[in-house]
Amino acid sequence: MKLRTLLVLVLLGNVAFAQKNSAQEHWVATWAASMLQTNVPAGPPPGAAAPAQGAPPTAAPAKPQPVRSFNNQTLRMVVRTSIGGRRIRVTLANTFGTIRLPIGSAHVALRDSESAIIPASDHALTFGGKPSAVMNPGAVLVSDPVDLTVPALGDLAVSVFFPADTGPPTQHGTGLHTTYISGDGDFTAKPDFMASRTTNSWYFLSSVDVVAPDNTGLIVAFGDSITDGATSTNNADASWPSGLAKRLAAAGAASLAVVNQGISGNRVLRENTGVNALARFDRDVLAQPGVKYLMILEGINDIGRGAGANAAPAEAITTDDLIGAYRQMIDRAHMHGIKVIGCTLTPYQGAAYYSDAGEVIRSAVNDWIRTSRAFDAVVDFDKATQDPANRKQLNPAYNIMDHLHPNDAGYKAMADAIDLSIFGVKK
Repeated sequence: MKLRTLLVLVLLGNVAFAQKNSAQEHWVATWAASMLQTNVPAGPPPGAAAPAQGAPPTAAPAKPQPVRSFNNQTLRMVVRTSIGGRRIRVTLANTFGTIRLPIGSAHVALRDSESAIIPASDHALTFGGKPSAVMNPGAVLVSDPVDLTVPALGDLAVSVFFPADTGPPTQHGTGLHTTYISGDGDFTAKPDFMASRTTNSWYFLSSVDVVAPDNTGLIVAFGDSITDGATSTNNADASWPSGLAKRLAAAGAASLAVVNQGISGNRVLRENTGVNALARFDRDVLAQPGVKYLMILEGINDIGRGAGANAAPAEAITTDDLIGAYRQMIDRAHMHGIKVIGCTLTPYQGAAYYSDAGEVIRSAVNDWIRTSRAFDAVVDFDKATQDPANRKQLNPAYNIMDHLHPNDAGYKAMADAIDLSIFGVKK
């Protein structure tokens, strides 16, 4: 009897120890991307030119046709971690799908180079213990945990086989990393991946999480193309959120992850590319595991398209409209214990949609961000990127030629302008 009692006490002690250790860890997103609906153009692919009347047909310069669907094909997608971990899980998303979507198989591995993986690191993903699954329309699918040690600032390859026609894929358009698309067949476990074509987008892949100590938190960078990293160098991880992750790693801040939830062309108050920022806020910010900080840099597309003589009445916005939207996001984040960092809007004089009326709004919004104390902290991206000789335009050293998007050096200047003490990191 005494031996049985002793065994029970030992077992109860082991359970309590395991529960305590589990309570000291939690899931944190190390990479994520905002999902978009694929807009498939009708008719010929973009760039196809009609011949002049009476002239023989001529071929326009070839341009890649948009991805309309996948069928009996494998995708190998490369993502960059912000923090490392010893255990991971992968989330797929059928956010904008209209059909039940079969997943034939999926694998995750450390990337070697290009589309090749390190074979010893390859792991098949399972979903509820099964190697295949079905995603309902609008749903997400979280994999079972995988014991795989991944480094901070390392490349992972996620390979997914779609055995049947997917229809227009849920995607993130400005992936800025090469995605490899196979011909017919399941190549998820192949160390070397022979691609029939490539793109710079991610498809159906929304996040990768790691198990991390309980003091680990997530910074969500939320915005439009200037957060997305548009016009930065492909496969270089040169966006300002990537630059922030590099700075945190260099400072030894292993307890802070960064994910980029920017969408090129996105707007705060209206639909453009992707649903408006207020509508995607829950999915792209509040639902991210481990989120502690939110950085907001969005509004320049609202101003560019909603101010000036050429703005349609239905597009018109005011300074108060944008400030009201920011207050909504601040309040909603604060309800979840998330600290919010306001980021001033960068200069855009010379951009195609610039107007003096828009500049008045941008200046007023930036003044409010700096002085209202509505945010928990402020990062002055405007000051970091402006031309010293003309504060309305980008510094010529950072101009990518459209007077709107910074080049790699401009994005680095933005990352360098962030005071890491905002996140409790000592200098």
